[in-house]
Amino acid sequence: MTVVEINEGTKIDYEQNGTKLTFDDQLMINVAKYQKGFPVHVDICMDADRNLCTGVAAGLFYVAQLDIPAIKYEEQTTSENDSSDENGMRQQTPPAVIPLDMSDVTLTLWSIDQLTPATEE
Repeated sequence: MTVVEINEGTKIDYEQNGTKLTFDDQLMINVAKYQKGFPVHVDICMDADRNLCTGVAAGLFYVAQLDIPAIKYEEQTTSENDSSDENGMRQQTPPAVIPLDMSDVTLTLWSIDQLTPATEE
């Protein structure tokens, strides 16, 4: 995975386990589950109470962003497993999905120093 640090300062803690990323022991994202037939961008934000969420809204601070590449498929070749239906139309085996390579994922990190600690009640 490529990690890009946007600005100076403390970044959110994260752990990678296969295709799963866990942020601050609070939010886990299985990156492979977010992968689609097109590139996907996921914003990870923190609110004033220091709760993590995906998506952006007023009052949220960026802590990280994920850029996930589109699903890749194995090239399809004609094989003995291909057959013809009753009309003589060729039935081809669908292409196989290539598992996500985390080295193709970019994690962008933002400083969390500007975030004020949650107030305890």
